[in-house]
Amino acid sequence: MTFAILFPGQGIQHVGMGADLFDRHPDLLGPQADDILGWSLRDLCLNGPESELLRTDHVQPAIYALSYALWHELAPLVGEAPFAAAGHSLGEYTALTAAGVIDFQAGLELVAARGRAMAEAAGREPSGMAAVLGIDDDAAEKAAMERRAAGGRLWVANFNGPGQVVLAGGAHDLDWLAERAADFGARKVIPLKVAGAFHTPFMETAVGPLADALDRVEFGEAAFPVWANLTARPVEDPRTTLLQQVVGPVRFTQTLSGMGDAGVRMFLHIGPGNVTATMAKRTVPHSEVHSFSHVADVDEAVQRIGSLIQ
Repeated sequence: MTFAILFPGQGIQHVGMGADLFDRHPDLLGPQADDILGWSLRDLCLNGPESELLRTDHVQPAIYALSYALWHELAPLVGEAPFAAAGHSLGEYTALTAAGVIDFQAGLELVAARGRAMAEAAGREPSGMAAVLGIDDDAAEKAAMERRAAGGRLWVANFNGPGQVVLAGGAHDLDWLAERAADFGARKVIPLKVAGAFHTPFMETAVGPLADALDRVEFGEAAFPVWANLTARPVEDPRTTLLQQVVGPVRFTQTLSGMGDAGVRMFLHIGPGNVTATMAKRTVPHSEVHSFSHVADVDEAVQRIGSLIQ
């Protein structure tokens, strides 16, 4: 049996996250990180306010840094490299850092640039995202195509698991989706608290600044495969993959299914919350799934992995 590690994206943030990490990892989460970001990572994560933590340009580097710090805590205690890694949206950057493709500090600077670029793109016009429950992937694509054929702007942004897809578009397009979703088999539409229509052409203006930031990064060889959001296959060209990811869909359902087909039998969510664990349980139902969200979870995580690879 083999195991894969999964890293979350934004949407799981909460004031107080990382309280058990800051004193343990000042090299990752201390003054050097603050110098890169231009604000106090510790103060924002522990004290908020929530309105500031929710900002795209704040939450992305915060989730990246805390998730990587948890992996940094766990990795030396695990006797074997994971079979593969993946991350949901922003989490793909954490996965590439865990695999050694991106240096942590360079990655923090890169993620901060990504957050700023996406926030600026989102501020250009009203747009957003909505989770659509009870709908299959083909029906979600059909709904988006029907809306675009009528002159609207609506795309599937995230494939999160069987029966859960996220669509994104303009404010009027999301109103249309809420009214018409049942016609496509949807059970419920839930607006998401995000700044804009991420992973769609609404983010086109973020591509240039992100490309400039990526040009400053020196990419290394991966210690283990990292599966790309865009292709649901191992990353071959990280720069191109990360650049296209910002305007393309997150194919996490296909990624998890592909890993399961490749032999992965245990998925370990690493980072705040447990969202990728929930996705793995739903998508690969016969797999073993665990979450490593706090330092206190490390012993159990090591034992679980140890029992798997013995």
